[in-house]
Amino acid sequence: MIKRFIRRVLGLDDSPGLQRVAQARHGVTRNAISASALKVCDVLAERGYSAYVVGGAVRDVLLGIRPKDFDVATNARPEQIKPLFRRALLIGRRFRLVHVMLGPETIEVSTFRGTDSKSAEKDQHGRVLRDNVFGTLEDDARRRDFTVNALYYDCKTGELIDYHGGLADLKKRTLRIIGDPETRFREDPVRMLRAVRLGAKLGLSVESSTRAPIKRLAPLLEHVPPPRLFEEMLKLLLSGHASACLRQLRNEGLHKGMLPLLDVILEQPLGERFVTLALAQTDERVLSERPVSPAFLFAALLWHEVLAAWKAREKRGERRIPALEVAMDEVLETQSGKLAITRRLTATMREVWAMQPRFEERSGQRPWRLLDLPRFRMAYDFLALRAASGEVPAEIESWWRAFQGADEETRRAMLLPDTGAHKKRRRRRRKPQGAPAPAPVE
Repeated sequence: MIKRFIRRVLGLDDSPGLQRVAQARHGVTRNAISASALKVCDVLAERGYSAYVVGGAVRDVLLGIRPKDFDVATNARPEQIKPLFRRALLIGRRFRLVHVMLGPETIEVSTFRGTDSKSAEKDQHGRVLRDNVFGTLEDDARRRDFTVNALYYDCKTGELIDYHGGLADLKKRTLRIIGDPETRFREDPVRMLRAVRLGAKLGLSVESSTRAPIKRLAPLLEHVPPPRLFEEMLKLLLSGHASACLRQLRNEGLHKGMLPLLDVILEQPLGERFVTLALAQTDERVLSERPVSPAFLFAALLWHEVLAAWKAREKRGERRIPALEVAMDEVLETQSGKLAITRRLTATMREVWAMQPRFEERSGQRPWRLLDLPRFRMAYDFLALRAASGEVPAEIESWWRAFQGADEETRRAMLLPDTGAHKKRRRRRRKPQGAPAPAPVE
């Protein structure tokens, strides 16, 4: 307490102090909170623990956005939380959490985190590797990344608890990090990506002191495990504002840790138009709550790398399809070192890429065989994107669009003359009837 008082007197404490904002002033009611999150808070409160809905859910409700999920923070320890719920799992290495499953919802419950950064295990760049220090509600608020994410909703009283001026920042449409920006970004470089994503998604301007060290610290992303980068990149791409996010990533120099060749792609007129169209379509689908395939999106982002490697191999005299296979392997292997795209997604991406040259074959039985493949529809949508960007003739896409919806007779009439080279089948020589069997070799 004495240390905290001295810091405030000397102006070293950036926290404006505890503010309890009555429900009448902030307007958030229990009806805006998920029933599952309310139940978790109520169960914990009945056992004598403090529990609050916290973070992005509170922020989104205040902005009039429907939250995708709800998190709860409490003073109960993970081993005390788990027995209170029939379906609950302990997870996490860096910081232990409890996932409480109630019906279709999963509520993430975390114990208040402490602020003893000296005891945290860090790497040589200052990134926190392991930190299981528990603390108070005030400590927990200090440990949050941005002020707008450090808002706590008390389900019992309806009050909003704000230690760092997050409510005022929301009103000013400002995104501000808690604490010293350089220290906080070094502790977790992914926070730089979150700043870009939240700024674009919520229409918040990143505060100048928060933004200042980002370009200089961007190389720290190279030390973040690829699976964590993939998870954050997926959130960014499926935010409904992927176009704005990627533009801002380039502006801040942050894309190099995830999509290293994005600059090269966007410097090519066809590549820029292709990626821009892919992101615009994705944003439109997300905002209209239609399903989006991450595999399709990553296939689009990496396609021009594959295309460049493919054409280079063809120029060197390699056969077309084997050259494409090797190009796909090269790009995915290079990318795996930066962004750990899951095998399930890369398998789908390969199918979509491998089907592209087959759309040029519109004679014989080939169109029927292509039409029967499980990923045909996704591969066709990819072809349509290529045609819209001017990469392939629009006539090819329109032919396949018509072929899909035509009846059997019309399809046969649509087939083009078969001018491709064919391999002659070797006929098996029939043995004449009654011919003697060949004598055994001695």
